[in-house]
Parts: sequence; C-alpha cells; structure tokens
Amino acid sequence: MFGENDLVDNLSRDLDRARGKRDALASDVTALTAQIAEIEARLSEEKKRRERNHVLGEIEAIKKRIIQTASAFAPVVSELCEATEMAAAVVPEARELNNFLSSVAAEVETVVDPLLRELDRRADAVRVGHAALDLPCLANEAPTELPKDNNDRLLRLIRLPIWLSRSKEVEKRETAENPHSTAA
Repeated sequence: MFGENDLVDNLSRDLDRARGKRDALASDVTALTAQIAEIEARLSEEKKRRERNHVLGEIEAIKKRIIQTASAFAPVVSELCEATEMAAAVVPEARELNNFLSSVAAEVETVVDPLLRELDRRADAVRVGHAALDLPCLANEAPTELPKDNNDRLLRLIRLPIWLSRSKEVEKRETAENPHSTAA
C-alpha cells in the first residue's frame, strides 16, 4: 500500500509541475503576444514615417523642378518674343505668335505660385498624417521629350494647355459682346 501512495504522490507532484510549466508558458505566451503587438505597432509607425518622408521628398522634388523650369521658361519666352517682334517687321502675322507667347507667359506666371502653395499645403497634410500617401513617383522621372516633328510638336502644344481653351472661350465671349472687336 505504501508503494501505491508513493505513486499517487509522484503523479500528483508530476501533475503540479506540469501545471506549473503550463502556467509559466501561458504567462510567457501572453507576454510574447503583448511584445509582438508592440513591435508590430512600432514597425507600422516606422513604415508610415518613412513613407511620409518619401512623399515629402517627392513633393519637394516636384516643387524644385517647377521652380527651376519656370525660372528658365521666362527668359526663353522673353527672347522668343523679341525675335517675333523683329520678325513682325517682315511677317506681320508674327505679332499673333508674340501675343500668344505673352499670354502663355502671363498664364504660367499666374498659376505657378498657387500651384506651389497647393504643394506646400499637401506636404503639410502629409506631415500631420491627414493625406493619402499614394503619390506616384514623378520627381525622379526624366522630362517627357517633345516629338521631333514640328507638326506633332505644334499639335502637342495645342493639346497640353487646358487654360488655352479657357482663354479662347473668354475671347469668343468678348467678341460676341463687342461685335466691332478684331480679337477673333
């Protein structure tokens, strides 16, 4: 009988040890689960921070490109206007090109500052986390080349500026309001 009690005692001790190990493991699992959740949250936040920084870098690159291009655009248009003025002495229709170039330069000048302010506003929204971070990678792409054929280039220039159609609509309204105008 004494041997049977030893067996019960041994089994009871084994059971207590097994339960102790189980409880320790359960505690470790709970602690590890909490640690994993914390690490996942930190990882997610770091990914968002890096993505925000990437988007901010893209926006800054776009702004820089706009500023550089706009500052290079004005002198070229100015020189082209001077050249068309001289050409107008020989070909009077050159004045139309000169007027067109002047309106293009004025329109570019009018829209660049608001565009830069809007880019700044969007960058601020990204910084505070209120903007989507799905900006396409545009800043690192090479500028689109214009076609070599002059006809294609002219067609492309006509299609690109949306504001130009707006200017023509205004011109048509002015012509309709003042039938003696030669603006058409």
